[in-house]
Amino acid sequence: MLRATLTDDTFYLNLGPQHPSTHGVLHLLLRLDGERIVECEPIIGYSHRGHEHMAQQRTLSQFLPNTGRMDYLAALMYNHAYCLAVERACGIAVPPRAEYIRVICAELNRIGSHLLWFGAYLLDLGGITPFLYAFDDREDLLAVLGEITGSRLTYNYCRFGGVARDLNQAFCDGLEAFIPKMRRRLADYHTLVSKNIIFINRTRGIGVVDADTALAAGFSGPCLRASGVDYDVRRAEPYSLYPELDFEIPTGQNGDCFDRFMVRLQEIEQSLRIVEQALERLPEGEVKAPAPQHPTPDPGDYLFTYESARGRVGIYLVSGGGRVPLRMKWQVPSFNNLSVLPSLLPGTLVADTIAILGSIDVVMPEIDR
Repeated sequence: MLRATLTDDTFYLNLGPQHPSTHGVLHLLLRLDGERIVECEPIIGYSHRGHEHMAQQRTLSQFLPNTGRMDYLAALMYNHAYCLAVERACGIAVPPRAEYIRVICAELNRIGSHLLWFGAYLLDLGGITPFLYAFDDREDLLAVLGEITGSRLTYNYCRFGGVARDLNQAFCDGLEAFIPKMRRRLADYHTLVSKNIIFINRTRGIGVVDADTALAAGFSGPCLRASGVDYDVRRAEPYSLYPELDFEIPTGQNGDCFDRFMVRLQEIEQSLRIVEQALERLPEGEVKAPAPQHPTPDPGDYLFTYESARGRVGIYLVSGGGRVPLRMKWQVPSFNNLSVLPSLLPGTLVADTIAILGSIDVVMPEIDR
């Protein structure tokens, strides 16, 4: 808690929890000297829903829909991660075609998450046009995913042993149109934003997090890679098909808001590469292997890690040999990424708070799970 004695020159400002640029119910208690921040205390917990406790009251199958309600912008990835964790714990095999479909959908979900972040970030900084472009592209993407998932946000498409349904022609046609359009738009985004002197001045050299600080804070995902650390779970702790696919891990050098912005745009291009490769190699066959209705891992502790749109997700499962887990703990990237604010914001301006927080890209329901 902030317990400093106020002087004549300092005062408190409550940024959030009902503020559009806090991206959810995040409350930043700021102590200011004029417009410069002296101290910052992030206050969380406004939307806590007890997902981990619910996991201890349900079978592994019954908990599956919960995964899409944590990071709702990366719901397909959380869905995928949970199924992989349970399949590894229970020894459930997945048909090759189903795993290719999962990877395609997960990377499309990563693109959709980054597009929403891109549009909202520029809107926070006063740019309306990029927001409209980004949501136009995202709408096309949601229409494509909706063809096979039946959803637009809180997806529940993966199943233990595969996926709910196979690809259809509308999905393939939509994806064939979306990929070239998205590449053209990426060039437009760089022209419109990356080279914009106003945006550069708002983000370059602002919110600098060096590699040592990022590692000490437990950064992961684009935030960590923007600080120059070449770490991606898909490469460092490989899972699914990623070892077979050719893609690069974008990194930055300065660890500032601009680098975090650039890393995410570059990741969109890499995700497009992954999707194209997976589509080209997509085998024929079943999309769901026979699996028990209620998978039951042997007694023991299980840990699985996954690279979501915001970083490293860790699923820790403790089984007593029954259908219902004794314990399930989720390590989520937004919590660690947000934890750097108390040391990062002091000395910066209030206007920079919006740029710094937006560049970290937190999803509060993921933290308040």
